[in-house]
Amino acid sequence: MKKLVLAAAFAGAASTAMAGSYAKDDVVMEPVVVVEEAQATSSSAGLIIPLIVVALLAAAAAD
Repeated sequence: MKKLVLAAAFAGAASTAMAGSYAKDDVVMEPVVVVEEAQATSSSAGLIIPLIVVALLAAAAAD
């Protein structure tokens, strides 16, 4: 009889210890959208450095 009472006490203690959930509470937050306006640039601005590199390579190959 003592074993039965002891087992019931352990079962009761174990069930109260597990009363909480292990599931993670996911808080869903809306993503913040950052919009940056594109700067107006000329189309040849990105070609200056490659043209300089090609010119240097051509000058080095001519020597």
